[in-house]
Amino acid sequence: MFSSCSVEAAKQAYTSDHLTYRMIVQACLNGGKRSADHPAVPTTIQALVADGLKVLSVGASELHLHVRNASGIESLAPDDVDATIKALREALPGTLIGISTGAWIEKDDDRTLTYVSRWSMPPDYASVNLREKNAPAVMETLHRRGIGIEAGIAEKQDAERLLRLGLDRLSLRILVEVGEHDIDRAHAVTDEIMGVLRGAPFPRPILLHGDDASAWPLLRRAFESGFSTRIGFEDVKVLPDGSAAASNSDLVAAAVRILKETGLRGRSPSA
Repeated sequence: MFSSCSVEAAKQAYTSDHLTYRMIVQACLNGGKRSADHPAVPTTIQALVADGLKVLSVGASELHLHVRNASGIESLAPDDVDATIKALREALPGTLIGISTGAWIEKDDDRTLTYVSRWSMPPDYASVNLREKNAPAVMETLHRRGIGIEAGIAEKQDAERLLRLGLDRLSLRILVEVGEHDIDRAHAVTDEIMGVLRGAPFPRPILLHGDDASAWPLLRRAFESGFSTRIGFEDVKVLPDGSAAASNSDLVAAAVRILKETGLRGRSPSA
């Protein structure tokens, strides 16, 4: 759950009234990617720690990662989550650390809930995909444990479900993650989602990101709209100019440069 320093950091970075909202760059270090996708994708605890230090040094504000077991397979098992979070907390004190709870990881809804309830070294927050059947139960379990929630919205229907079930109330932020690679379609889906979220009874900060070809265009849109964003090998392997990125820190450094170019830090969010 949140440590006292993490709670304060979260309050500074995310406020529901939007008056003191601060845009950030979150580094998404690995996702479901492997070394076959890019040789610099971190999958071991040691690699995650080393990569975390590097991305923070170039301007990332926090980390999102997918926990792996000793065989390199995604896992939510308590031993794997506890060991990973413990190592990161020791090496990166005060850094907010989030993980995925995707249903594909354990492939069993009951086991996922059991594992979440048994973490002894939980992350500061966890991402939950609203398109998944078990999302409400996972969010309730995280909330009861005092773990922050990133409500993952990939399409209009996800946003409608979030509001219909009142789950925006439980969320630290809304993670608008558009998987469309066609850039025009990615913007259209973002428009649809934001149209729904404007009616949220419990407004929450937005973190907007794209995937592959839409990653950099939506990152720019995020900053221009006053939203936070994320970047890393989970989402894209190339820099804004189309050249291959050598590391997650290269991607984060490029995102931070774009943020500085916008000159919009502190602006109130809009669509």
